[in-house]
Amino acid sequence: MKAKKETKRLWLTYPKKVIQQPVIYELGHKFDVVTNIRQCSVTEEVGIVSLELVGAREEIKKAIKWLEGLKIKVEPVEINVIES
Repeated sequence: MKAKKETKRLWLTYPKKVIQQPVIYELGHKFDVVTNIRQCSVTEEVGIVSLELVGAREEIKKAIKWLEGLKIKVEPVEINVIES
């Protein structure tokens, strides 16, 4: 039986050292999740991305742990500004 798909919306704050890496591309290939960038702002010093992840709960958890291992700050989106 396939695991139920969930949608998780997150704010990612990238440190300077990983801004140039294709993190979201890698995330979609390393884990069985669908990525959807909802909003972003990137400078030479910091990257802030609103990312939607769709997949099984365990895959999303693994993906978040991987992001945190890259020193990317991961926080849940509290208010859905885009669709309100």
